Amino acid sequence: MTGNHAVLVFSIIRMAVRLLVLLSSLLFAFELASSAYNSDIKDTYSISLVVYNSLKKDKNLTYTVDIAYRGILLGAMKKLQDTSTFRFTTTEDPNYGPFLVSVNGVPGIPADHTYWELLAQLKNGTTIRPDVGVGCYIPNPDDMIILKFRKWDQEKDQGGVSFVSDEL
Repeated sequence: MTGNHAVLVFSIIRMAVRLLVLLSSLLFAFELASSAYNSDIKDTYSISLVVYNSLKKDKNLTYTVDIAYRGILLGAMKKLQDTSTFRFTTTEDPNYGPFLVSVNGVPGIPADHTYWELLAQLKNGTTIRPDVGVGCYIPNPDDMIILKFRKWDQEKDQGGVSFVSDEL
């Protein structure tokens, strides 16, 4: 075999290996997408949303809504607003996205140190404070979302996540 033929054969083998790697990657991506589509949760699932005012003795309001698979909380809240008595307003921060301003006509007022805190009680009973807001949080099936009206001074007194499920 001459030098030119060896270079040609090597180039063909290298191209065949690249093509094989590309086809393997595409097949893997197809299988991954197929398994995601065929998961247990294909369409929607229910979550609960509790409106809890820690500053008044008002009765907590609980709403249930179906949310799209891997849908954001903001979408579920908009759906609730369209189909129930639940109301909310947000303001858009250019860096951080939607910021919850009021729920059912009760606004957070910076001068009064009041705001709406986002909490989520997970299926296992653990209550967390998500590290994202309503525009990014993706609830899991059967999560209980808690919108808690509070003073930010309360955090000093109570520390950590301060929601107890039996307050519902």
